[in-house]
Amino acid sequence: MSRSFPIAIIGGGPVGMAAAAHLVKRNKSFILIEKGKEVGPSLLQWKHVRLFSPWEYTIDRVAEELLVSHGWTSPPKEELPTGGEMVRDYLQPLAQLPEIKPHIITGGRVVALQRYGIDKMKTKGRETFPFEVIYEKDGETHQVFASGVIDATGTWETPNPAGASGNIAIGENNNKAHIYYGIPEATGVHRSRYAGKVVAVVGSGHSAINSLLELDRLKEEVPETKILWVLRKKTANEAYGGGEDDALPARGALGTKARLLVKEGRVEVHSPFRIDRVKSEGDKLQIKGLTGHQTAQIEGVDEIIVNTGARPDFSYHRELRYQADHALESVPALAELIDPNVHSCGTVRAHGEAELRQPEKNFYIVGSKSYGRAPTFLMATGYEQVRSIAAAFAGDWEASLKVELQLPETGVCGVPES
Repeated sequence: MSRSFPIAIIGGGPVGMAAAAHLVKRNKSFILIEKGKEVGPSLLQWKHVRLFSPWEYTIDRVAEELLVSHGWTSPPKEELPTGGEMVRDYLQPLAQLPEIKPHIITGGRVVALQRYGIDKMKTKGRETFPFEVIYEKDGETHQVFASGVIDATGTWETPNPAGASGNIAIGENNNKAHIYYGIPEATGVHRSRYAGKVVAVVGSGHSAINSLLELDRLKEEVPETKILWVLRKKTANEAYGGGEDDALPARGALGTKARLLVKEGRVEVHSPFRIDRVKSEGDKLQIKGLTGHQTAQIEGVDEIIVNTGARPDFSYHRELRYQADHALESVPALAELIDPNVHSCGTVRAHGEAELRQPEKNFYIVGSKSYGRAPTFLMATGYEQVRSIAAAFAGDWEASLKVELQLPETGVCGVPES
């Protein structure tokens, strides 16, 4: 098979779509496979949540140039988009451009990546075999060939469980009807689920705080709603972040608002609390675990919202030669750069193709998935990753190695749970 094949992009979120734009600029053919019915499906799961990064840092520069060339007007740089606005005002227009639209497959779930005709153990001549991408769409299995693969599927679809050990807590699966993984729209489509209920939010990052704020808006309308905040951290103070010192004011404001909710008694804090069991008692839930070294339990819970971070899915990489850090599950070369025990978002050094290179030539994991379980990822970092990789695919190694990323100083991102 000596013919030339396109580069396969897996995932149609912001980083995957940026990769498409950069490949267009480099005159490299591509195919983009997105399992959702439209681009940006993960963002649509939190479409009501406003980002803490303004449009200035959430639009890829090359994607913007391509859009503007077709008459698109960029939103005000200083405004903060919601997840839904990101899709409606940026990703969907980008997906409709004539340079990109014909190369997008939606509704396609990738189930396997491999070198065509050889297995993982075969070394001799390995790089001469194209990649084979197997995906399912509308109940049928399809096959495409690629000269390279960019995996930009993110981690949103594989959230961490409530269990403090990193595994599903005992009873968590049995009670999933009353557990939500993500940021619910408590004042909208999920109102009946949470109004007047006892709701426990598990986690200490920005998603958890957004869930608390959404529930508090519901509490304004339905005062009987009771909000519990369950954290593994020693105190809630460790979750508030940089506050006024954060150069992204909206992110600093999240922690400030959470602090006020706790101070005013609108949120009841359970900290430190490490969950190991979720048990149903009649029509209520009991959360059991450790506070310090003592066993403890929280009674009378109606609903649980889990915001404990996410992790990458490597299930379809089995026949590829890829590596992941043993602790963070990140691309190995990134581990020391992004370790949340050491770094905040703003102290992560810009990086590109050289750091993201895998043992399998021309295979790259990018975006939040490249960071594994680390929460220190910023969207602009992913844009720089795919800029560098696209340059490498085009043979422009000078541009690939050049750092073109500028980020604001940031507040503390922290470990999802410590």
